Parts: sequence; C-alpha cells; structure tokens
Amino acid sequence: MLSLHPKPLSTPLDAANHLLGSDGKTMNDQSMDKEKDKKVNDKNEKISRSGQIFTSLASGATAGAVAKSAIAPLDRSKIFFQTNEVKGYRFRYALRWLKHGYKQDGFFSLWRGNSATMARIIPYAAIQFMSYEQYKHLLGVDVPGSPSYLRFIAGSMAGVTGQAVTYPLDRARAVMAVTSSQRSQYKSLYCVGVNIVRSEGLPALYRGFTPAMLGVIPYAGTSFFTYETLKLTVKTDDKAPHHPLQKLCFGALAGLLGQTASYPLDIVRRRIQTATVLGSSHKYTSILGTLLYVYRNEGIRRGLYKGLSMNFIKGPVATGISFCMFDTVNQSLRWFLLETGIL
Repeated sequence: MLSLHPKPLSTPLDAANHLLGSDGKTMNDQSMDKEKDKKVNDKNEKISRSGQIFTSLASGATAGAVAKSAIAPLDRSKIFFQTNEVKGYRFRYALRWLKHGYKQDGFFSLWRGNSATMARIIPYAAIQFMSYEQYKHLLGVDVPGSPSYLRFIAGSMAGVTGQAVTYPLDRARAVMAVTSSQRSQYKSLYCVGVNIVRSEGLPALYRGFTPAMLGVIPYAGTSFFTYETLKLTVKTDDKAPHHPLQKLCFGALAGLLGQTASYPLDIVRRRIQTATVLGSSHKYTSILGTLLYVYRNEGIRRGLYKGLSMNFIKGPVATGISFCMFDTVNQSLRWFLLETGIL
C-alpha cells in the first residue's frame, strides 16, 4: 500500500531538487562542476616546480601556434603595408592585396611565411609564458598585498626573454612576408636565413633587434598586466576558473591595449628588418632616424600608426585566443598529469 506521506527531505538541496523536479539535476550538476574546479585549482597549487615549467612550455607553445595560425593572412598583409612607404593604407586595400595574392599564387600563399612564424612563435610563446610564471614567483606577484605594477614588470621581462631567444626567426619571417615565393632565395625559412648571412653577414640576423626589445617591453607588460588584472577584478563564485569566453574577452582587451602602446616601435622594427631586401637600407639606419623619416614623409596616422586598424582586428583576436588557450590547456594538462600520477 502506497503511503500518502512524502519522505522527509534531509537537506535544503534535496528540498530544492524536489520543488524543481527534473530540473533539480542542474543544481546538482553545477555543484559538482564547481567542486571539480576547486579540486583542479588545489591540485595546480601542489604541482612541482619542474611540472609547472613543463606544462607552461607545452601550453604556451600550443597557444601561440593556434593564435598565430588563425590570423596569419591578416598578419602578412599588415607587414606588407608597414614596410611599404609608398602605398597608403586602407583596410579595403589590405583585403584587395590578399585577394591579389590569392589569385596570383593560390590560397596557401595567404599563409606564406607561416612556417617561419610557427618556427618562431612556438618557442617564443612557450618561453614567454613559462618565463612569466617563473618571474611571477621570483617577484612575488601572487603574494597577497603585492603591488600591481609587478605584473607589468613580470610581463615585460617575459616578453624580452622570449623575443631575445627567437629574434633571428622573426627577422626571417618579416623578409618572407614581403618577398615573392617565385624568387628561389626566399622560398623557405632556411633559404632566407642563408641568403641574409651570405649577403649581409651573420650579425644581420639581429638587424632591428633594439627596437624589437624596446617595443616588446610596453607590449608584453601591458598585455600581461591587463589580462591578470581583469581576472582578479572580475570575480567568480567559489573561486572557480573563469569561463573561456571571459578569458577570450580579457585577452582581446589586453592585446588591443598592448599593441597600441607599442605600435610605432613595431613600424620601426619592420622597416629596419626589411630595409635591405627592399633596397632602402640607407633610409633606416637607426631607431630615431627611422622614426623621424617616417614622421616627416608619411606623418603620424599614415606613417607611425600605419596599419593600426588591421591590428584592431587581428591583435585582439590573436591575443585573446593565446591567453585563453594557455589558461585552458595549462589547467587541463596539470589536472591530467596529477590524476594519472605522472607528476
């Protein structure tokens, strides 16, 4: 015989589930997800230093490769207009240039130089993200009460470290971006490197190194500072990780601010990097000389900030993907390694 008296509900959650019926499963699922996220965070805090370095390197490499591949055609177009002092820049001109390249050299020509980009960005991003994690520990960035400017310093140091190690590949990529694949000496990253050394000498691989270092300080510093500050400012329930869409937005804003802050030095770097192959090495001999030449002949908006509108699209997309991918892959990788007992 069925009882007309319902079974007493032992907890408030049981009562809520009883009132919501089948929808109560959603509350249970959400509670379980939050509990799992908290466990993941606790385990991440217990991982060894060598484990942190390994996961940071792997996650950084993955993040850099995915982000740069996504915006490679736009990046190539931007470099072309940055290094061309004659052609005026409009976003529609950039799209027209990409269309012309597609018709002349085929679809994959839009990713010309991407092999050099991958050869550079994978070690660069891996070293940069790993360095940032280590500099944070060294400077005590995560210590309660530490000044926020330490995040900027750690980010700048990480950017300088990654850029210094991989700079020759950056120069080779810039040369490939502004030359045609039909010229044998510029067919591959190896050919470009050999041609630079033979025609200009070994030190030429570091042509443009100084403006690159000066430019990466505000870029990386602002990017890491903005991203980490937004993560701390926008709170989540029970210290759960931010949603990937939130991280994507944080990274997009960080990239927008970082690239805008360092853009004139990016123009200088590209002009100096490609000056020899474009026959204008006599014009771009120093940082100050290049800044003055571009300003006097092309102005501020059409010269020092030439192609910035393209950066307003590709910059936030690339940086947003990079930060979001790093955090997501890093957290998942550490959880997997600890769960399987590898670390």
